[in-house]
Amino acid sequence: MVIKVLGSGCCNCDKLADVAKRAADELGLDATIEKVTDIADIMAYGVMSTPALVIGEEVRIAGRVPSLAEVKTVLARG
Repeated sequence: MVIKVLGSGCCNCDKLADVAKRAADELGLDATIEKVTDIADIMAYGVMSTPALVIGEEVRIAGRVPSLAEVKTVLARG
């Protein structure tokens, strides 16, 4: 599973990447976290507010850092 974190590389983007990694680990998922920082690539997802979490090429969360429990729920749904 590829999990993408869209953002400029700010502290909130780093927090989201950490939460996503922790959630995947706790769920026992074989996941790769990719950070997407290029503004054109971010805009291609239609994201106007970062950080954003992309799973399966679908934006699931944008504009905030979600809780660990919320990310685990999103990941469990696939």
